[in-house]
Order: sequence, then structure tokens, then C-alpha cells
Amino acid sequence: MHPIVIIGTGLAGFNTVKEFRKLDKETPIVMLTADDGRNYSKPMLSAGFTKEKTADDLCMATPEKVAEQFNVDVRTGVHVAGIDAANKRVLLPDDHLDYSKLVLALGADTWTPPLEGDAVGEVFSVNDLMDYGKFRAAVDGKKTVTILGGGLIGCEFANDLSNGGFQVSLVEPMGRCLPLLLPEQASEAVGRGLAELGVQFHFGPLAKAVHHGDNGQLVTELSDGSKLESDVVLSAIGLRPRIGMAKEAGLDTNRGILTDKTLRTSADDIYALGDCAEVQGHVLPYVLPLMASARALAKTLAGDTTEVSYGVMPVTIKTPACPVVVCPAADGSEGDWEVEADGNTVQALFRGKDGSLLGYALTGEAVKEKMKLNKELPAVMP
Repeated sequence: MHPIVIIGTGLAGFNTVKEFRKLDKETPIVMLTADDGRNYSKPMLSAGFTKEKTADDLCMATPEKVAEQFNVDVRTGVHVAGIDAANKRVLLPDDHLDYSKLVLALGADTWTPPLEGDAVGEVFSVNDLMDYGKFRAAVDGKKTVTILGGGLIGCEFANDLSNGGFQVSLVEPMGRCLPLLLPEQASEAVGRGLAELGVQFHFGPLAKAVHHGDNGQLVTELSDGSKLESDVVLSAIGLRPRIGMAKEAGLDTNRGILTDKTLRTSADDIYALGDCAEVQGHVLPYVLPLMASARALAKTLAGDTTEVSYGVMPVTIKTPACPVVVCPAADGSEGDWEVEADGNTVQALFRGKDGSLLGYALTGEAVKEKMKLNKELPAVMP
């Protein structure tokens, strides 16, 4: 009997195993990962300095512990060469692995802007536990960090690094914090909260180049001609679903790997979930949809074909300087924001033409209204 093969040992892959083993203790499972296979919670990567956690501290279980606890074969440092969907094989550099079912839990890649300069290779991005370990080593004993990007990841790291005692400069071309998630008044509240921690904002210009400067510092050159000196540069522009392997295997892709509501791709016995997947048009790189997907897919893999449904999916952004919870309206929703603001407390409700609540953004004390508002919202994908 060929095993279920899971490519990826992040939250998506690990939680699929965890849920599946509640239903089926024996079916063989092989997990493949290009990294060191340690189990960790990715959202904790942008809270590590606040909590004074090293990469080892954030590790919840070694691959050996995962293998023992869940009766799985975890293979680390494996670079998958491709997928032969017709013959149900995962191609390895010098071998292959036959599967009964294949789960793609590939995650997403960080996107770094096209920068010039002789220090481009020294720009960090933090996308997994190994990245976090390297970044922590790089900033050890340093004082200043330039962050490229003021979205969710950039703002979380700005707050976290400030709590860790670093002087942070943040570059965001769209002119405000969290520009794709929040209306203007809520953005401004987050900006004020971070500014009170000492974060210095550079709104408007793009980062063009990163050079080596004097005294071992890096110089980030902006499109308006200004230059920022810092010890370390962190790119936090955003994520792109990893679709290359699936595309090469002939699977249907768009922004992510296309799946139906059972998380099945266009190829028989191949499934995808988490940050790499586009489920019925939804690309949601957040924990709640990932957990819902893992529970549904576990049932399907165990023989009970189950569709995933996404209820109300609020996103909590870890900026304790100004707490934020946001439930974005569905793409293409027509309506208007109703905003009540008192200092850094903002309640912004996005209502449709008929007055129905379609989304919200809450900052400061207003985050306490989350549970009440969730009851009014439609499910993301019933």
C-alpha cells in the first residue's frame, strides 16, 4: 500500500496529519520538507522579540518527536524535483516516491521588490523558523532595522522589533499602515500607536537600492532620493502562493493552486491547502481557514469526502501598540465605510447598499466588539 505523501511540514501539513490521525492511526504517511522539519507556529515569528524567544524557543517539536507522536515518516532536507501525476509519483533528485494520495502544503514565498545595489543579497525576509533564526543572529548586538513594507507582516515586525529595543524605520509606498486591509482612519490609529513606540515612517517612496555604507551599515535608497542607514534591512512586502511545482505537473493554477471545496486539485488524488491553495477563488493566508481546511481534508483522506466551509474569518494583527482585528469584505463588494473614531479606538463598519454588514476593521478598544459583529457577518464560503 502506497503512503499518503504530504509535501510541507508547516502549519498546513502538520495540522492535516494531526487531524487525520484522530480518524486513522495506521495508514502510512510520509512528510517531505526542504527545511529542518521542526514544528512551530508561523504567526509566532513576528512576536519573538517581544516574548524574547529564540528560534529554538519557538520550536514546538522536533521532526523526530512529530514522527513518534503521529506515526509518520518525516524526511527533512528533501528537495522535490517534481510530480508525475499520471503515475502518482513524487520525483526526488535521484529517486521517486509512489503515493496513494498527495497533499500539497507548500506555503507561500516572500516577495522581494526588484532592488539594485551591492547589498541586495543581505536583505532578509522571515518566512519560516530557519529564516527567523538567521535574522535573530544578524540583529544580535545591532540597534537599527529598516523594514520594507507596511502591511500585516511589516507592521507586526515593526511593533515586535521596537519592543525588542530596536530603532525601526518603515518604508511603505502606499502612504499608510496596512493600506490593503484598513480604511484610512484605522490606518492612522495603527500608525500613531507604532510611532509612539518610536517607529519612523517613510510613506510614499519606494525602496530602490540597498548599498553597503560606511561603518558596516546598510544604506537603503528611496525613490525620492532620501537614504536610510541601518544595521539590517528586512523585506516584508507580502507573500505569493508557491504554485511552480503544481504548474509544472500540469495542475490548474491561478493566484494559487486551484481546488474545489474538497481541496482536490485538477489531478486525481492530489489535494492542496494553506497558503499555496486557491479554494473556490479564495486565497486566504491566515490560520483560521488553514485549520478549517486541515479538518475537512483529514476526513476526505480517511474516506469521508468532506467539503470545507469558511465561516466568519476575522484576522487579528499582532500590533499591541494599537490592537487590530479586521474582517475584510469579499472582493468586489459594493458599499461604504461607516467610521467612528476616538483617538486610536476606531470602529469601521463596511456596509452594503442594503445596510447589511459585509466587513469591519476595529482598532484599540473597539476590538472588544469583534464577537458581536461576527454574528452579523455572512460566512466567507458557506
